[in-house]
Amino acid sequence: MKVAIVVEWLAAYAGSERVLEQMLACFPEADIFAVVDFVPEAERAFLQGKSPQVTFIQQLPFARSRFRHYLPLMPLAVEQHDLGAYDLILSNCHAVAKGVIVGPEQLHVSYVNSPMRYAWEFQHQYLRQAGLDRGLRTWPVRWMLHRLRLWDLRTANGVDLFLANSAFIARRIWRVYRRPAEVLYPPVDVDAFPLREAKDDFYLAASRLVPYKRLDLIVEAFAGLPDRTLVVIGDGPEMARIRRKAGANVHLLGHQPFAVLRDYLQRARAFVFAAEEDFGILPVEAQACGTPVIAYGRGGALETVRGPDQPRPSGLFFGQQSAEAIRAAIRRFEAESDRYEPVTCRDNARRFSVEHFRQAYRARVDRAWADFLAHGPPGVERPPR
Repeated sequence: MKVAIVVEWLAAYAGSERVLEQMLACFPEADIFAVVDFVPEAERAFLQGKSPQVTFIQQLPFARSRFRHYLPLMPLAVEQHDLGAYDLILSNCHAVAKGVIVGPEQLHVSYVNSPMRYAWEFQHQYLRQAGLDRGLRTWPVRWMLHRLRLWDLRTANGVDLFLANSAFIARRIWRVYRRPAEVLYPPVDVDAFPLREAKDDFYLAASRLVPYKRLDLIVEAFAGLPDRTLVVIGDGPEMARIRRKAGANVHLLGHQPFAVLRDYLQRARAFVFAAEEDFGILPVEAQACGTPVIAYGRGGALETVRGPDQPRPSGLFFGQQSAEAIRAAIRRFEAESDRYEPVTCRDNARRFSVEHFRQAYRARVDRAWADFLAHGPPGVERPPR
């Protein structure tokens, strides 16, 4: 059995790359195919010495820093991967990876972090944030996204089995592709975040500073809580706007190395999370450290955090993305803080360990392969040879 793993862009060792790392652990003999590969030398260990095969986008002007601007070309690019020699195709997809061309004697299992957010339900939000929601410039972009949706829907037919990184994403897959998906939570290196039961008197928020993460709301909330301290770790295009909103009780640390982030995750009184995420790894890492989570009550957080209405809670939720809702949640958390025990938080995080993902992923792919050999693609009876 020859195995190919298909991903989108490789630029840093982040969430999607951690999934790839465990896919390689399950299938170390696999070859890797990517749209582009710009992972720095210092972060390439997860590739296990492999050199991914890339597309023509790798050689286009300014691709290293602006490869995302070539999104309109990515469907064409990913279709140029020649996978005819492979029996099993494993895609790790949040944009175009599932769109590779496969044949009837190949099995395609796609692990979906999300259907393309910017092409589907978040199109209008992304256009507004990019300043492309009106005027003459908006129409070429809207036409491109329309064509991208048609391509995305058509290429779902080339997938035999969808695996979703959360039940939230499984519902989105059904809404977009009308295909069922099995839930397999992504791997979180729980062991890299040791438990610390003693907490300091500050709250922590951390992420890339981009609009949908809503760090601006968290900072605004703490502007109305001047007697509480907020530490923010991360950098990005929203930094200037967030800095203007920050009061004296908000400490913006910018990008920090892993050891510093882990230290703050371990010591924080609680981790505050305002994004509607597909899954959200940082809240799980915070819980692994024994730190409870105060999160927006939509998306993957509802699956990774045990709320106060459940036994042994590991955090609580706020129902609106607003500064006032965040302030109310913090006050509630402080009023009942004895309920959120560090050991309980860590026990909850163990559900998302690397070992659990690796075992479950390999077992599910093996089962799909055995069914494929016996019966052919789902819903199709294999003809006699």
